[in-house]
Amino acid sequence: MSQSLTPFHTFHLPVNANQIITVTTVEQLLHEWQKAVADKQPVLLVGKGSNLLFLEDFAGKVLINQLKGIEHRQDDDFHYLQVAGGENWHELVQWTLAQGIYGLENLALIPGCVGSAPIQNIGAYGVEFERFCDFVDVLELPTGKSFKLSKAECQFGYRESVFKHQYKTGYAIVAVGLKLPKVWQPVLSYGTLAQFDPQAVTSEQIFAEVCAVRSAKLPDPNEYGNAGSFFKNPIVSPEIFSTIQQAYPTVPHYPQTDGSIKLPAGWLIDQCQLKGFQIGGAAVHTQQALVLINKNNATGQDVLALAKAVRYQVREKFGVELHPEVRFIGKDGEVDSESVTR
Repeated sequence: MSQSLTPFHTFHLPVNANQIITVTTVEQLLHEWQKAVADKQPVLLVGKGSNLLFLEDFAGKVLINQLKGIEHRQDDDFHYLQVAGGENWHELVQWTLAQGIYGLENLALIPGCVGSAPIQNIGAYGVEFERFCDFVDVLELPTGKSFKLSKAECQFGYRESVFKHQYKTGYAIVAVGLKLPKVWQPVLSYGTLAQFDPQAVTSEQIFAEVCAVRSAKLPDPNEYGNAGSFFKNPIVSPEIFSTIQQAYPTVPHYPQTDGSIKLPAGWLIDQCQLKGFQIGGAAVHTQQALVLINKNNATGQDVLALAKAVRYQVREKFGVELHPEVRFIGKDGEVDSESVTR
């Protein structure tokens, strides 16, 4: 008996899994994972499903991460939080503000659960998860052994971490540790946040502005299924940037510490006149070109074909390679999003 995965991922595609089980304890997670392996069936751990594209039915067991709990302690200089992996990320941001703990406000309304945050090193409006990461609690699923990784050991980069490499398969993030300084410094470097006076602005004002901007640009997954930003913002060499800037003097860009330049993927897609472009039931969102949506009963193959077309157009026009940020899941597990969208 297969079960519908439609409610368990934000693209809301018509896909099924052999079995879907909600896990609320580490012991249950371990038991269900090891049982699936013993039965030789594929197994996938899912949080909110906000960064997944199911290309087809999943021929195995899906475990829904519902590990809950927040522990808070403090010293003279810092707040320390230990947050279970199944907590909702945005609700955590709201909770910290309600407690007078500041720093996460720029990361408001990022969909997904806390356990997914380190994998992607989620970021928005000039702030990335790593800024406040103290440690990550990891469970080795085949053995049941648990261990802590320090921030340095997580090897964070732009949408990058050790959890996409060494700890990608057979490991689960069960909790994260956050360390937030009591002396709060606003980060106002991106977009409309630059309008605020750094001396007068409050964390709540930044939170409200980030929520307003994200809500205006990003479609509600319950209206149009989507996984938020579909592609990473590409980082290009000064030479490539110079060529683009000569043709497009107003190109938005963000210089990086190593001399490279980050370009907004949404802007590149928009310049290819792709807003509203549709293949099957999948379309490029008309408000924010970085978002691919399930406009009309799309299938995973529709979204895949659309992603391929978008990559091709940007490559042809700008000579810039877009890389999917979303994880692609086939019938037996994750597939390489790079190769299937080339």
